[in-house]
Amino acid sequence: MESLLFPHDSVRPQQDTFITKVLETIDRKGQLVVHAPTGLGKTAAALAPTIERAIKLNKVVIFMTSRLTQHALALETVSRIRQKHNVSINVVDLIGKKHMCLQPGVERLGGKEFAEYCKAVREDGLCEHYTRMKNGEQLSSHAKSVLVQLGKKAPNTPENVKAMCEEEEYRVCPYEITMLMAKDARVIITDYSYIFNERIRDGFFKRINRELQDCILVIDEGHNLPERIKELATERVSTNVIRRAMRELEKLQQEDHKHHLQLMAEALAKLGEAMKDEKHVTRDAFLSEIKRICDINMLIEDLNTAADQVREEQKSSSCGTVADFLEAWAGDDDGFTRILARKDDRFEKDEGPKEEQHALFGARRIDMPSASRLPSLELRYRCLDPGVITKPVLDDAYSTIIMSGTLMPTAMYAQVLGTTDPELLTLPSPFPHENRLNIIIPKTTTKFTTRSAQMFEDMALICAQVVNTVPGNIAIFFPSYMLLEEVKKHLDTKSHKTVFTEHPSFTKEEREGLLGRFKQYKHDGAVLLGVMGGSFSEGIDLPGDELRTVIIVGLPLGRPDLETKALIDYYDQKFGRGWDYGYTFPAFNKTLQSAGRCIRTETDRGAIIFLDERYAWQSYYQCFPKEWRIKISLKYEDLLKDFFKG
Repeated sequence: MESLLFPHDSVRPQQDTFITKVLETIDRKGQLVVHAPTGLGKTAAALAPTIERAIKLNKVVIFMTSRLTQHALALETVSRIRQKHNVSINVVDLIGKKHMCLQPGVERLGGKEFAEYCKAVREDGLCEHYTRMKNGEQLSSHAKSVLVQLGKKAPNTPENVKAMCEEEEYRVCPYEITMLMAKDARVIITDYSYIFNERIRDGFFKRINRELQDCILVIDEGHNLPERIKELATERVSTNVIRRAMRELEKLQQEDHKHHLQLMAEALAKLGEAMKDEKHVTRDAFLSEIKRICDINMLIEDLNTAADQVREEQKSSSCGTVADFLEAWAGDDDGFTRILARKDDRFEKDEGPKEEQHALFGARRIDMPSASRLPSLELRYRCLDPGVITKPVLDDAYSTIIMSGTLMPTAMYAQVLGTTDPELLTLPSPFPHENRLNIIIPKTTTKFTTRSAQMFEDMALICAQVVNTVPGNIAIFFPSYMLLEEVKKHLDTKSHKTVFTEHPSFTKEEREGLLGRFKQYKHDGAVLLGVMGGSFSEGIDLPGDELRTVIIVGLPLGRPDLETKALIDYYDQKFGRGWDYGYTFPAFNKTLQSAGRCIRTETDRGAIIFLDERYAWQSYYQCFPKEWRIKISLKYEDLLKDFFKG
C-alpha cells in the first residue's frame, strides 16, 4: 500500500486492495467503480489516497454523497488524517444552499423555487444576511470576523457555520461564508447536485476559481446516483400547477397571459381525451398545440417576468414552474420519454370553487367530474438515461471513484452512468460468515396477481413467527406503504412485541424520535415496520443489539408502466439488457440496501430473511452476493433458534 495518509493504525486487506486501485486509477487519470460492502471502511480507503494525490498534483477532492450521515463521516475522516499525520488539509462541508439559509419558511420550497426566491431577495436587497457580507466591493468586517473564528475551529460542520453566522454580532449568509472557505479547500464534501446540475456546477466552479479538470471526484452511495440524476433532469407540469399560475396572473391583472394558460390546459385536456391512465406524447404534438396559442418563446419570457413579480410577495411562483417546463420540453428525445398521465388524486384544498375549475378548460367547457374527484393531468419530460448528464462530467474530471456498499452489478452502474474505460472492483464483506444467517422462505409473494387478504394474513403469520422466535429488535421492510398497512393489520395481533411504524409524512424529527424509541427496546425486543427505499431502509445504523434481524417482505418491483417500459426498451437497444437494467437489478438493489441494516460491525450477529417465493427462482437468486451462503428453507424457526443459541 502506497498511501501515507491512512487515518487508522492498521489497514485491512480489503482496504489495502481498494487503496491500491484508487492510486492506480488517479495515476492513469481514470475511472473506478467499486462495490465495497458495509464495514470495509470505504470512506477512509477512498479519501486517504485521493487526498495524498490531490496534494501532490495540486487538485481538489470533491467527495459527493446523498446522505448527511456520510457527510459527517467524511468530515471526521479528514479530521483524523489531519491529526494523525499533522498535515494541513482545508476541508469544507457544503450542503444544499436552501438548508443553509437563515430566511424563515424556505424549507417548504422546492429546489428551483428556492433558487428563484434567493435570487430575487438578493437582487432587491431584501436579505440582510447577504447584504451584510459586503462593504462596497470589499468583505465586511462581520464576514471577516466569522471567517477568522471558523478558521480557529476548523474543520467545521454546516451546523457550526450556520450557528455562528446567525449570531447577533455577525448575521451573515452561511452559504456565502462556506463558499469563501471553499476557495482554499483541498477537500469539499457536498451533494451530487453541485457537480451534476450544470447551472449549479458552473456557478460553483466560478466561485471557487477551479475547473472540473482540477478535481478528483469521489462519489459515495453511487447506487443512488442514477435515480437522482434522472430526477434532476426531469420536468413536469400539471393542471394543478397551471391553475395556480392562472391565479397568479389574475392577481397581476394579466388577463391575456391567463387566457394563454387556459388554452394550454385545454390542450392538455384534449391530448388526454379517451386516455385511460397514461399515454406517450410526442414533442411536436404538444408544441403544435402551444404554437396555435402564441409564440412559445414569448410566453416563456412573459411567464418568467410574471414569476419575478409574484416572488416579490411570496417565495415561489407557479408561473416560473410552467416557464421552466416549456423551456425543457423543447429538449432532445434521446435518453428521455414524454408521458401524459391521468391521476385520480383529490385536488389540493386551495384549488378554488367549481366555476373556477370549469374556467380552467376555457370556453369549450369540457364536461368534467365533480370538484371532489376532478382528475389531474400531468405532462412529464422524463429522463431515462442518467448517462446523458453524467458522462460529460466524468470524462472532464481529472479522475473519478464511484463506490457503494450495494453497487452490484458494477458493470451495470458503469454502463448506465456513462463511464469510459472504467476499472471494476468487487470486494468481499469483511465480516465473519458465521455471524450472519441468510434465509429465503419460499412461501407467499407480493406479485400483483396473487395479492389477497389471505396472502396478507399469511405474510403476517410468518413475520410474527420470526418476531416471536428471535430475541431483540427486528425490522421488517415492505415494497410499499399499502402492503405494510395490510400486513400490519394482522401482525399487530400476532406479534408479542411492540410495533413501530414508519409513515411517509414523517418529518426528520419524527423519524429520529421513532428510531430512538425503537433502540430503547434492544433488550426486550420491538418491531420496526418500514418500506424498501424509505427513510429507515437506508442510511441508518443499528449496530450490536439494536437490531438482530431483518425481514424483507416481497420484491419491490413496480407495475410496469409506460415509463418503465420505455426504460426497458431504451436499455435493450443501448446495452441489450433492458429487463435487467431497467427493472430487475434496480429493484433488487433496494432489497440489498434494506438487508444491509442488520450487520454493521465485525462483532454483530444477525439474521436476514427474504420472504417471497421468487427469491428462490434462479433469475433472482443469482442476484445475491455469492458469499452470502443463503439457505432456502421452510424450517426457518428451527434455523433461527439454533443460530441465536450460538
